[in-house]
Amino acid sequence: MTVDAAVLERVFRAEHGRAVSVLAKVFGDLDLAEDAVQEACAIATAKWPSEGLPPSPAGWLVTTARNRGIDRLRRESSRADRYAQAALLYADEPFDEGAVPDERLRLIFTCCHPALGTAARVALTLRLLGGLTTGEIAHAFLVPEPTMAQRLVRAKAKIRDARIPYRVPDESDLPARLDAVLAVLYLIFTEGHTASGGGELGRPDLAAEAIRLARVLVTLLPGEPEVLGLLALLLLTESRRAARLGADGVPVLLPDQDRSRWDRALIAEGQHLVRQCLRLDRPGPYQIQAAINAVHSDGTDWVQILALYDQLLTFTPTPVVALNRAVAVAEVEGPAAALALVDALDLRTRHLFHAIRADLLARLGRTTAAAAAYDEALRLVVNDAERRLLTRKRAAL
Repeated sequence: MTVDAAVLERVFRAEHGRAVSVLAKVFGDLDLAEDAVQEACAIATAKWPSEGLPPSPAGWLVTTARNRGIDRLRRESSRADRYAQAALLYADEPFDEGAVPDERLRLIFTCCHPALGTAARVALTLRLLGGLTTGEIAHAFLVPEPTMAQRLVRAKAKIRDARIPYRVPDESDLPARLDAVLAVLYLIFTEGHTASGGGELGRPDLAAEAIRLARVLVTLLPGEPEVLGLLALLLLTESRRAARLGADGVPVLLPDQDRSRWDRALIAEGQHLVRQCLRLDRPGPYQIQAAINAVHSDGTDWVQILALYDQLLTFTPTPVVALNRAVAVAEVEGPAAALALVDALDLRTRHLFHAIRADLLARLGRTTAAAAAYDEALRLVVNDAERRLLTRKRAAL
């Protein structure tokens, strides 16, 4: 197999989280584990193009990184950390490169611990499990690289200082902790689907990373219906990416999209996962959102979608869910009924609230009020692609 730069990047991205996870358990220190893996990747970059990929790239990276980490601990002989001493105690034990344990589940729960802020959870997950560089993460979330670097440093320091355990939660604690993990992956995908700012509609690389991490989570927790539901939701949403943007760079709303451009393989996989969830019969918000998207992929039955939103609202009674439900109400009961629901929501700082309200007003023939609502949406929107769509709809009035 030719080992060019693209192959190296693909291997490093795929194995980074696994290697860091194993070494975090060995050393009890996220910084040391990450630094050691980075050193191993640098050595691989120098060796693999001429020597070829080893039989087990993951095992090679872990072994090399473990040796580098132990060398560093020996140099820093004053370290009193109990994990460091334990690592040195077993430093000479052989490591089986062909049987690398999968510790990623522990690392996922460590990165997504409730003691950390949401932004820190997202950044750590992308850095340690996704293998994204600090610069890539900073670019994705529109902050300077030094700011993101400090955020990562503080998050890892909090894990160390608060002695956040590197383990999978007990069964009684799992549901609450799993919610945090799923929320982080969903946030990463959402930013990839529709970027919070900038000139592009979305960040395909971030969306792909969220899907990859969701697949990892399904592998590690195959019986959790909300994990299956999240992956189904991401796949079904991602299936429409090719049809979301017109040739002129203006976003195309779902009813107007060319369905022949939707990815049927992703749709089939997503629908299969939704059916698995139905068989498990333990509904949750991600499963219901996946079901809504599955109905869209089969022709958009608005009556069925409204019924699903009614169910979702019982699980997640938030104004955002109510706003999305109002869109379905408009299709089933008419724009006047939907407008009454929208006007009762406290979402006036969100551009989407005003955009939906403008569309409903336009459908009711209230052009002046619709124009004012579009103007307010344009004042609040930060994504340039969405701005182009709103500008076109405002002009069409």
